[in-house]
Amino acid sequence: MTKQKLERKLWDIADTLRGNMGADEFRDYILGFIFYKFLSEKIEKFVSDELKSDKLSFEEAMKDKDLSHDLKEECIEDMGFFIEPSNLFSRISERAKNREFIIEDLGRALKSVEEATIGHKSEQDFAGLFEDVDLTSTKLGRTVEQKNKLISEVIKHIAEVDFRLEDTEADVLGDAYEYLISQFASGAGKKAGEFYTPQQVSKILAKIVTTGKTRLKSAYDPTCGSGSLLLRVSKECKVSDFYGQELNTTTFNLARMNMILHSVKYNDFHITQGDTLEEPHDLDKRFEAVVANPPFSAHWAANQTFLSDERFSPYGKLAPKTKADFAFVQHMLYQLDENGTMAIVLPHGVLFRGAAEGEIRKYIIKEKNWLDAVIGLPAN
Repeated sequence: MTKQKLERKLWDIADTLRGNMGADEFRDYILGFIFYKFLSEKIEKFVSDELKSDKLSFEEAMKDKDLSHDLKEECIEDMGFFIEPSNLFSRISERAKNREFIIEDLGRALKSVEEATIGHKSEQDFAGLFEDVDLTSTKLGRTVEQKNKLISEVIKHIAEVDFRLEDTEADVLGDAYEYLISQFASGAGKKAGEFYTPQQVSKILAKIVTTGKTRLKSAYDPTCGSGSLLLRVSKECKVSDFYGQELNTTTFNLARMNMILHSVKYNDFHITQGDTLEEPHDLDKRFEAVVANPPFSAHWAANQTFLSDERFSPYGKLAPKTKADFAFVQHMLYQLDENGTMAIVLPHGVLFRGAAEGEIRKYIIKEKNWLDAVIGLPAN
């Protein structure tokens, strides 16, 4: 499936939902189902390879108590999750084509993905991943039958998308993801930038932090959105560990999905939820690459107690309450390893504004000589 055909197909799926809900909402349903299809196909491929020598089907293997236990443990150890044969996307979509009632079983199938990880290392990476896929929402229809009909149509459309998991060069999932996030992020007054850094911009940042390197120990984004910037870094060179923090719950879920969709192993990414400035989660760590596209001129507490926080105390000044731009810069510099490189997207105002921001700027440039370059980008 070409990129153009894929985008047309995704547009058709969005059309099915468009009259019922806002763009950001139907994006979450489509992305959730794409993710579910991806996980199902990953499991089917893994199990097929594991059972090749036994000449058993997935269903047959699950009837054997010992074999089913071992198979489940292997799946969770290797991929971080497990899906029972009856809960696979292919089974649910087949039933949707036969006009069967699927919505309740689909809900149980999504819940079972998270439940299978409970007590395992991957638990926190899968917890709550499908919480934005609300199959009881009245926006899907007033009656259960109406909801079932609409969701069945979406499932049938997604069933036609070939993710080409065998083709290691193809990134159908990445293309689908980026298209949906960039096209449909603007509902409910949200800007696409909350989820997604445009490819042209993220490519510049990724090239800066990977210059002269073929491998990075770690890459960190304190406002990671859907994780697109971190993944862009990994296109430039091999990254051993990804770290990120995101405030928005929906976007936090998207980031974790995005990592798994791009075949980043569950134990190689560490995405957490929370306010990076107020409640930072990885302050004890230092990173070889630090990148970010933080929200421009965001509001933050700027409480005087922050002057005793090691991230801000050396400067003697805090970023203004209504413009947190330099607070993000200070936080990122604190987390940067000695041999590391940092790149950040900021509004032009940070170059010229005075008062506390002028003092912070002077410390960074005159005292420490940390700034190597400022790249001005044109509008849009």
